[in-house]
Amino acid sequence: MSNRSLDALFSGVRFGKFVSVGAVGAVFDMTTTTALIVLLGVLGEYAKLVGAEVAIVVMFVINENWTFADEGAGGTLPTVRRFLTSNLVRSGGLALQFLIVRSLRQIDLSVVLFGFDFWQVIPIPIAIAASMLVNYVAESTFTWRISRP
Repeated sequence: MSNRSLDALFSGVRFGKFVSVGAVGAVFDMTTTTALIVLLGVLGEYAKLVGAEVAIVVMFVINENWTFADEGAGGTLPTVRRFLTSNLVRSGGLALQFLIVRSLRQIDLSVVLFGFDFWQVIPIPIAIAASMLVNYVAESTFTWRISRP
């Protein structure tokens, strides 16, 4: 990887945008996941998968139009390719999140407030934070291909 490629990958402005978009995605993820758990009684691991996919779609749209707006070819087919690639490369981050949520749920702990055990949802933001760097590098490299000349 050339210095130019590394500069593009580690752009503070781009990374800041990506983190901001990630915060929006985290809100969608946690809201969807929590609603599925609390309102519908869906098991946390499965609710997390749905919440993550909702977040991936929202984040792709924002990243496509803001964070990486100057990257990638225009048109329907290149955009669809980027959308599919985004889903594929984020599967690594999602797998990491799933394993973290699953592992932390194995800990015999309760954080009960107002009659609800918040330990069911506390692992979610921990899992999201752990996968952020992996997702940034993968999205930058494979989805929008910023490191390629």
